[in-house]
Amino acid sequence: MPFVNFFGNAVSGFFIYLGEVAQLAGETFASILKGRIRFKLVLDQIAEIGYRSQLVVIVTGAFTGAVFTAQVYFQFASLGMGTAVGSVVALSMFRELGPVLTGLMVAGRVGAAMSAEIGTMKVTQQIDALRALAVHPVDYLVVPRAVAMLISMPLLVVECVGCGILASYFVAVNILNIEAVYFMVNVQKFADSSDILMSLIKGFVFAILIVFISCREGLHARDGAVGVGRATTEAVVICSLSVLVANFFLTMFLNILFPAGGW
Repeated sequence: MPFVNFFGNAVSGFFIYLGEVAQLAGETFASILKGRIRFKLVLDQIAEIGYRSQLVVIVTGAFTGAVFTAQVYFQFASLGMGTAVGSVVALSMFRELGPVLTGLMVAGRVGAAMSAEIGTMKVTQQIDALRALAVHPVDYLVVPRAVAMLISMPLLVVECVGCGILASYFVAVNILNIEAVYFMVNVQKFADSSDILMSLIKGFVFAILIVFISCREGLHARDGAVGVGRATTEAVVICSLSVLVANFFLTMFLNILFPAGGW
């Protein structure tokens, strides 16, 4: 029965892949708890992941906030609710758009770089050389990237959300002629600490998914340059899909813990 065999292979392959990612995450967190952290490498990765990702995150957040403001205003103005733009944009940026867009941008930029770099080391036997020198590849390659990602990703989410709300304010006040007081009052009234916490939690979870999926793809690369390219493509695709799927479940769960409008 070809369909049954295909379905069974797909399911077993999924759980094997999930187990490999979980095993890599377990080894990484065990190394972190044991203090096997190379701080110089962590700082280098923070510069690569956080500092050099700022431009794409700022542009994405700003123009998303701007265009979302225009679309919300055009729909709400006909209902006499044009002044509600600030609250809608702020909640959307905090709870959904900011974390998801940041995750997708980081997956495309940083996830590809991680898998390509580690994959190149794998196919050129540099990882085997590390083992020959009694250096654990997870400690040297994965731990610095994981620590840097866990530090950088929530900050990038905050930056994306902040730029989105600032761009929304500029468009609403200077182009759509909404009173600045109404905009700010609605933002402060409907967006609170629970929305900020929700965006940070999502950013933290997305960071875990991106870093371990990307490193797993790099560590399992084979067949030379072709294999590195394949691993890079799979890392970006799987990370992006994981962010979107995880966002749904996080939204359902976190909205129970942190309902909109307050604790």
